[in-house]
Amino acid sequence: MIDQFINFVIRPPRADYNPDQYLWEKDFTLAGRKYKRQDLELRNGRGHILRCSHYLPSPFPDNTSLPCVIYCHGNSGCRADANEAAVILLPSNITVFTLDFSGSGLSDGNYVSLGWHESDDLKVVVSYLRSNEQISRIGLWGRSMGAVTSLLYGAEDPSIAGMVLDSAFSNLFNLMMELVDVYKIRLPKFTVKVALQYMRRVIQKKAKFDIMDINALKVAPKTFIPALFGHAKGDKFIQPHHSDLISNSYAGDKNVIKFDGDHNSSRPQFYYDSVSIFFHNVLHPPQLSPSCSTKYEKYYDLGDLQVDAAGIEESLLYEIIGGKGQGLGMESGSASTSSAPPTILTTDSVEDYLHGTGIMPPLFKKVNDVNTEAAQPQLQESCSYTSSNRESWGRCSSLGSDVEPFPDCSTSSNDNHLVRLKVLATPLRTTSKHKNAAAAEAEEKKKVVKKSSGREKLEKLEALSQRLRLCILKRVRHRRNHSS
Repeated sequence: MIDQFINFVIRPPRADYNPDQYLWEKDFTLAGRKYKRQDLELRNGRGHILRCSHYLPSPFPDNTSLPCVIYCHGNSGCRADANEAAVILLPSNITVFTLDFSGSGLSDGNYVSLGWHESDDLKVVVSYLRSNEQISRIGLWGRSMGAVTSLLYGAEDPSIAGMVLDSAFSNLFNLMMELVDVYKIRLPKFTVKVALQYMRRVIQKKAKFDIMDINALKVAPKTFIPALFGHAKGDKFIQPHHSDLISNSYAGDKNVIKFDGDHNSSRPQFYYDSVSIFFHNVLHPPQLSPSCSTKYEKYYDLGDLQVDAAGIEESLLYEIIGGKGQGLGMESGSASTSSAPPTILTTDSVEDYLHGTGIMPPLFKKVNDVNTEAAQPQLQESCSYTSSNRESWGRCSSLGSDVEPFPDCSTSSNDNHLVRLKVLATPLRTTSKHKNAAAAEAEEKKKVVKKSSGREKLEKLEALSQRLRLCILKRVRHRRNHSS
């Protein structure tokens, strides 16, 4: 029993995978733009080779540096867990770097340390990116063990622009005590504590770290990096109060988002929308397609207003639009999207509203199962993720839910529509229009009508932008006065 528990901590099931099969292709297309996967190897301080991948635009823009988010996988995880992060961040002109930590995936090493040695691996990656002139700001996105790794490293490097911390545990020793109750190990607590002390000595000898040192509550009060905490309400493995404890003691600007699901379940769309907004605000990615995006740039960028720093719930954006949207041409009876929080039942998401105005085209259109084959050419334009057997490996732990596959762009969901990849607070993608001579002549006749409709769209979006600013600022003032 004790040996099994020791292996659970330092030697969980290890992901053995083929990078060309479970990662994005070496060259792929996403949202109509081309990207590449650059594989490389780094060596950590203990002499272990770390297998890494860097997702970049292809070709990389000249005379421009882009920000980068380092994705830190969980226990039993690997680089394939960053597939979702690439979908969310690449269209925002944010590059994604991911690695197999020492002892995980295809990297060298026999043991994991739940954040201790992994923070040293992260230091090697950050040092590599700092030496790359193509990379500007750096952010961290960690899940479970990766979230604790980000916290431990962030306390030592204040130059990190922002961190997304999904399902972090506050204290490893307390977590192990909780798991005894969760998995109904019928032993007196005194006996459990003696067994844990024995485990502590064995782990120190084998894996060269002390489980008592893995304590996020010690580093949180001295960390000032803006942070977005996320946690599933039904997480039985790392219970939601762990994120609450870290957030309460965290010194920097922070926000906490709770959502339905368990430790290993797929995250809801509104959480990914919040992550996209957060990284857009802290990393300030450049606009690479001015002909398409500068006209509407102000509606996607709230300026110096930091939503995450203000401690505002993501659902507030839906409240603002839901309560005030009728005056902007939104129908109050429209059906809610799957990305909206469960309490908002009568409004569309921000992206759906923009689609309704005709300004922002959807990345993926809803298609019935019967018409899926006919829709394939449209899907190929937006996403070349065609491998049918890619999966996200062992997301965060060797226990908990079964591993769920990474949502493939070409598969249909249970509610008979394709998975929609919505990214808020991102530059609009360029759309090419092929016009023949007859269409060009017709366009000339409709110029006056288009100019008037364009002004109406701008007026609607300007009103929406002003409402967002006013409502968010009011909520910030109220909370700051209340907390003082």
